[in-house]
Formats: sequence, C-alpha cells, structure tokens
Amino acid sequence: MAEISERAREIGERVERFVRDIVAPYEKDPRLEDHGPSDDLVRELRAKAREAGVMTPHIPNGHDHLTQLETAYVLKKTGLSPLGPVACNTAAPDEGNMFLIGKVANDEQRVQFLDPLVSGEARSAFFMTEPAMDGGAGSDPGMMQTTCVQDGNHWIINGKKTFITGADGAKVGIIMAKSEEGATMFLVDLPDPAIKIDRLLDTIDSSMPGGHAEVTIDNLRVPASQMLGNPGEGFRYAQIRLAPARLSHCMRWHGVATRAHEIATEYACKRQAFGKLLIDHEGVGFMLAENQIDLKQSELMIDWCAEALDRGENGNVESSMTKVAVSEALFRVADRCVQAMGGMGVSRDTIVEQLFREVRAFRIYDGPTEVHKWSLAKKLKKAELSKHQ
Repeated sequence: MAEISERAREIGERVERFVRDIVAPYEKDPRLEDHGPSDDLVRELRAKAREAGVMTPHIPNGHDHLTQLETAYVLKKTGLSPLGPVACNTAAPDEGNMFLIGKVANDEQRVQFLDPLVSGEARSAFFMTEPAMDGGAGSDPGMMQTTCVQDGNHWIINGKKTFITGADGAKVGIIMAKSEEGATMFLVDLPDPAIKIDRLLDTIDSSMPGGHAEVTIDNLRVPASQMLGNPGEGFRYAQIRLAPARLSHCMRWHGVATRAHEIATEYACKRQAFGKLLIDHEGVGFMLAENQIDLKQSELMIDWCAEALDRGENGNVESSMTKVAVSEALFRVADRCVQAMGGMGVSRDTIVEQLFREVRAFRIYDGPTEVHKWSLAKKLKKAELSKHQ
C-alpha cells in the first residue's frame, strides 16, 4: 500500500486539531436545525476554517486535488465531528460536485461554478433522484423522467426531483435531464424562480445544510453554454462522480464513527456497574473490541478503493464493495456505541445518537446495500459465463 505523503499528513494534522478543538464545541449549537445546520452557522464555521487554513483541504491550492488516498486521510479527519465536513467544505454533495465540475467543465464554467464552491462561498445541489411514486429515477437512473428540449441557444427543462440534498440555500446546481440523445447534465445558478422547493423532507439524518428537498422544475431556461460536457453523456459523467463520491462518504463517516467509539470507550472506562467498570464486563468490552476491528477493516477497504482510483481505474466494483462493507460496518459500530452507553447512548448529550441516525441513512444513500450486491452479482455471473463461451 502506498505511503501517505508528508503534505497530506501535515494537512490532516491541522484539520484534526481544528475539528476537535474548534468545531466539536458547536455540536450543541442551537442553530443545528431539523434539516441541518443553518446557513448562519455554516458561514461562521467556514470563516473559522479559513482562519485556520483548512478550508477545502483536499484541494489545497484551489485547483491541485490531493490523490484519493491522501483525500481519504484528510477527509477522515474532517469527519471527526458531524460538523467537520460542513466547516472544512468537504461535505456532500459539494465535494462530489466539485470533483465532477473539475473533471468535465470547460474553463469558463469552472470560473463561474467551481471557484465559488472551492472557496466555500457557495453550496451546491445535484438534481438526479425523482419521486418514486411517480415512477421516476432512483437507484435505477434509466427511469429518468425529467426532460430537456433545445430551444435555440437555450434548453428548456421540466420535471420533478426529490431527496435533493442542500437545494435549499444552494447557489450552484447540477441538473440531470433526458434529451433525445440521452441523459444530459446542466450547470445552473440558484435560486431560480423556475425551480420551486415544494417541501423539505423530514428524514432520519440532520447533518447536511439545506436538508433534502422535493423540487418542481417548471420550464427552466438554461443557456446552451451551461451544458456540462456533451448531450447524452450524463450517465457517463455520473459514473465519474459516483465512485469517488461513494468513497468520500465512507471517509467522512469513518471519522465520525471513530469519534463515537472514543466517546463510548471513555464512558465504559469511567462508568461502574455491578462492582466493576463497564469495559471489564465482557458484554461491553467485547463490543468495543469488535468496533476496533470494524473500524480497521473499514479503513483498509477505503484505502484499497482509493488506490484503485489513483491508478486510473473506474473503481465501480471497488467502490460498490467498499460502500457496502463500510456502511454496514459503521452501522454496527454506531449500534454498539449506543448499546454500550445505555441511556446516554440514545440521548443527544453526545454525537453517538446522531451517528446512529446518520449511518442508518448512509446504508441507503449513494445506492442501497442490496443494489450494490445485485450489481456485483451480475458482474460475477457475466465473468463466470464468459469462461464457458
């Protein structure tokens, strides 16, 4: 396995100090709302991140992206608090959107849409998922119903989207719609009167600014110059974004799970019951030992996938395997932390309760576990059948 560079280690150490010392005290701030941190809180945290020199730390020069292995090292540090990725500008969906725009956009589009994201001055949203009850795209993007039709030097977009993370308050949007050529992506300035937020969904998680919105797009006119890449290439571009974005979710939540494990271990080493410390009871001590195993296995999976991406591979198989393994392992970690801490584990006095909620959602977001397993099984079948042709 490749070594983490000194540059990445130095960045990671600065990020860890910032998240533990400056960000963590905000975890009980009243501006933490049901649908995520308020924009006022986001601005305050990001101002402190700029002051500490840890704004968008995985893109340290504003354009020079760290390797995926280095990014994994740094993003796990930002994740040591649920607010760390928000403060350091490594949160979803912005981190994935920055990666995609950086890979596909032209120079003019990068100046208009990427620079404000990298600086942390703007948030973004990725408009792909559609309402399930209307038969729209979800885990199967081929069910896309949102349409785009060319009208001179503009495109007209119509449709409904749902679970659009961060749409409320976003300044940059990436919209996927169906053209005659196939799925097509557009960059848009937000807010726009043609994009109406119908409601914010009440979901189990609460860490992402702007929450998750249900949106109606009604005759949105987008200049042809704001098409991202070429018409009909939307699904291919989504794949460029998908593997790294899945992986960065794993990185961030690994950081939160690590901290929750620290909290549960400290509690078990202080709290006494039945004449001895909780950790001396095998029922508790073994849970914490299992946490340590799951965290290390998750770390190794993340780094393994990151190295595949750094070699230039598309990482679809590796990221599916990693997303399944890590999301399931971190959920076990969260569950054990709650159980080990008893009543304290279900209270909001620590981040342990929040991790449990957030990681439960992560088992669905960016592809449910079962969809990834189904995809992997299809590839196994194809490989096996090819042996006999």
